[in-house]
Amino acid sequence: LSTGQRVVTVQKGPLYRTEGSHVTLWCKVSGYQGPAEQNFQWSIYRPSAPEREVQIISTIDPSFPYAIYTQRVHSQGIYVERVQGDAVLLHITKLQEQDAGVYECHTPNTDERYFGSYSAKTNLSVIADTLSASMAPQVLTRAEGEVVELTCEVSKSTTQHTHLSVGWYHLQGAGESHTEEVLTLSKDFILRPGPSYAQRFLVGDVRMNKVGNTTYKLSIGGLEPSDRGQLYCEAAEWIEDPDETWKDISRKQTGRTSLAVMSRGRDFSVDINAAESSLSEGDTLQLNCMVGVQRSDSRHFQVLWLLNGVEVARVDPHGVLIWEDKYEERAKLGQLRAFKHSNTVYVLTIYEVGLKDNGTYHCSVSEVKTPGDFHSIQTNLSSGIQVDVKPIGYRMRLSVSTSTPQVMAGDALILLCEVEGATRPVSVQWWHLPLQHPGPRVLVATMEQDGTLSLGSAYQDSRTRGSLRLEKASSGTFTLVIPNTLDEGDGGRYECEVTEWSQGQSWTEEGETAVTVSSMAGLGLHATLRSRIATIRYGQSFELVCQVSANYTFEEVPVSVGWLFQPSPPTGHYHQLIWVFPNGTVVWGAVQPHFQGKAQLTKAATSFRLHIHNAVAADKGTYQCEVEVWRRNTPPLGQPAATTRSNAVGIKVVLPESKLQVATEESSVDIAPGADTAIECRIVFAQNNSQFAITWYLLPPPPADANPLQIVRADYSNILEYGAEFSSPAQKSRFLSQRMSSNVFWLRILSANPRDQGRYYCVVEEWLWLADGWYKLGEGASGRTTLEFKLPGEQRELQLENTNHSISVREGEEVTLHCLLQGARLPSTHLSATWFRGEESGHIRRLLTLHRDGAIEYTRESLARRLHLLRPAAGDFSLTLRSVEAGDAGVYHCQVQEWQQQNEGKDWALQALACSGYTQLTTIPPESTVLSRICSSPPLLNFILYLPLVLILLLVLAVFCWYFKFGK
Repeated sequence: LSTGQRVVTVQKGPLYRTEGSHVTLWCKVSGYQGPAEQNFQWSIYRPSAPEREVQIISTIDPSFPYAIYTQRVHSQGIYVERVQGDAVLLHITKLQEQDAGVYECHTPNTDERYFGSYSAKTNLSVIADTLSASMAPQVLTRAEGEVVELTCEVSKSTTQHTHLSVGWYHLQGAGESHTEEVLTLSKDFILRPGPSYAQRFLVGDVRMNKVGNTTYKLSIGGLEPSDRGQLYCEAAEWIEDPDETWKDISRKQTGRTSLAVMSRGRDFSVDINAAESSLSEGDTLQLNCMVGVQRSDSRHFQVLWLLNGVEVARVDPHGVLIWEDKYEERAKLGQLRAFKHSNTVYVLTIYEVGLKDNGTYHCSVSEVKTPGDFHSIQTNLSSGIQVDVKPIGYRMRLSVSTSTPQVMAGDALILLCEVEGATRPVSVQWWHLPLQHPGPRVLVATMEQDGTLSLGSAYQDSRTRGSLRLEKASSGTFTLVIPNTLDEGDGGRYECEVTEWSQGQSWTEEGETAVTVSSMAGLGLHATLRSRIATIRYGQSFELVCQVSANYTFEEVPVSVGWLFQPSPPTGHYHQLIWVFPNGTVVWGAVQPHFQGKAQLTKAATSFRLHIHNAVAADKGTYQCEVEVWRRNTPPLGQPAATTRSNAVGIKVVLPESKLQVATEESSVDIAPGADTAIECRIVFAQNNSQFAITWYLLPPPPADANPLQIVRADYSNILEYGAEFSSPAQKSRFLSQRMSSNVFWLRILSANPRDQGRYYCVVEEWLWLADGWYKLGEGASGRTTLEFKLPGEQRELQLENTNHSISVREGEEVTLHCLLQGARLPSTHLSATWFRGEESGHIRRLLTLHRDGAIEYTRESLARRLHLLRPAAGDFSLTLRSVEAGDAGVYHCQVQEWQQQNEGKDWALQALACSGYTQLTTIPPESTVLSRICSSPPLLNFILYLPLVLILLLVLAVFCWYFKFGK
């Protein structure tokens, strides 16, 4: 024998039910061990918070429901019906819009070990009830054997696919004790007659036809005396559930039509009916007396209305009304009315009935030969109809309760007042009677008959106890919610006073319930976080332990625990990893989703553990735990009673060690101007599954402390990124990064020119794909390759002045930087010159170029107005800077190139080049002393001369300035 696996199954969803309907959901368990009677717990996950469990009802724990469901559970608005030991039905007697969501049925474990499923879920959607059925009430008289036709309007506007059924029903007698089905069109579009009408349906006397989209017509031919009574129509809307069964989700009944059937011959029948026979003081009673007779137009009837056998009024054949003396005064006041509606229908109406109108009513009908004849041919008495008038408020019963009988200060109070039997609108008042301070009761809140709400003066400030709510949950259920109790003073008795009103009269019922509010002393809550190891190898697991201490044991108060994480490097604040709420709900943070699926949570006594499997680089950072202690009976309402956050623990994740080796040999390349060349970068050793990012750099010629210039970077996906100095289309087309093999990379330089001289090298980054992304393991730089130009033909040198200088100049002034060619040059050659400036960052920037044809090219147009090549002589390439600025400071030098045309019409070839010495330019801010500013400003001086004589000191200063400026 082997043990079965526990399986919980629930009614298959999604289910659609109408608001206000009675709903049932079944749940059963199989394959379990333990007692034959299993327990069940129902919860809901609402669409507004799909991850948050809200407990509804339990077969084992009366305190299981959350506060929002407590009153409905206590009043049997929600209950569980046990079908058998391992199967139940959840009943919701009046479905509300907020009942929509995912329902979970859970069975607590009774097995020796956990094996199988312990819960199942289904989805319930609440839709609007759009079904409508209507028929105008009528009073009809038909002769025996004639036909009666009635129409019923039925419509719906449900978006889901539903079917309709329409049925007609016959009510015999004055009461509702005997109702029989006439004919029904089922949801499957099949006509089914009731048992009493089956034979007449087969011969075609009873029919139903659909006229148009919404009209259903009933025809009853060959009327019989048994057909007299009341007829009404009932419509039902049906939907097919996922288990392929059909469920009626709404039913509606129409008003009733009274039918009198006249017998054949001279016999006649008399019937009496009332729209409502059970009344309260102030209601209206209407009685109809119907005479069933053939050829009524040629016959004469006198009708007497009787109460308990005593005449109330009579109507003669002419319709003349005569009241008995005791009723005449009320008739004059408009409280009574009797009239002849037709020769076969007579009506008695009593407005504002009282207790004196209780009793049995009859109508007696006498036929006379002529209207003035006092001798009746035949007299028939109707059956009696009992009218029961109750005093106002007699039915009203009050039940006052609370779902929060004992709370801590700060928790919510939820008070329930249930009214039954009220037939008129009621007003409700809640009063507080403190236990510790006897005295007059304090008004909490009032709801008038029309729903108007007002708060007592002590409860109007929402900053003290929150926003009080007095809600009418249903026609007779009133809920008072005080969100935040202040202290023990909010305990005591709460009294609900309900008043029913009618015609200026009132009836009041009272009920009360008691609550206790206790203060919660400081919990002394403290949390400490620790980890056995702080440096973790990639792929290793680690565990964090959050140790909590408090004055209370955690079995007494609900506790929620959150784990927080700040990545390294810090992003400014901690991210929420995971929260575990008091009801066991687990909520994962959205910012760090990679933890979900690899984090394990455990709890032991007062310690909470977070175990992280398979550590990755993204797990590196700082961790904290946060503990919240809630007051009893509070979740999910209110705020936690205390919160504490632990110390921070840093976790470092060490990536796999890089084995990268890059060739570091120094080399040089000689190249003729305009030729192509390649610089090699070779990887000596790396891991087999590594990828590489290659960045090429150029170290320009002296000064030696110049920073390297980034030429181009090719990442591990071979996406290129050029440096600022090489980002122009012309430069991009000349400098190309290529991978020649798995470990060899080239930098190709096309059409090299003298400005490309310098030392080249590469930086190799080693990248490795790990579980959660690409990671850089390390990097290495290659040796330098020096690129030099070998000039063609006869070697000759240009002689430039190469003395280094240092110049200081004040901002706003002008300075000339010299570049002088020494010695003669060949007459057939042309010269070009380029000026450079070295900045503090180490970058050397080209300022302008004088081409061999005499054209000047500025790197920036804004420099053209301040940089000038005057060239007083052919070999003088001195640069003049006008209006010197602070940003002009730096190290300047020029480069001169000699070009010669090979043959007539041929290209020009570089014959020689030379660089000048370096000039260090330092800028000096302009003069800023008060004296110099005053003396250099005649308007200001004139202003001073006209100052009052009392300002002697300033006058002396002005004279001194005048002497300083003009005296010398």
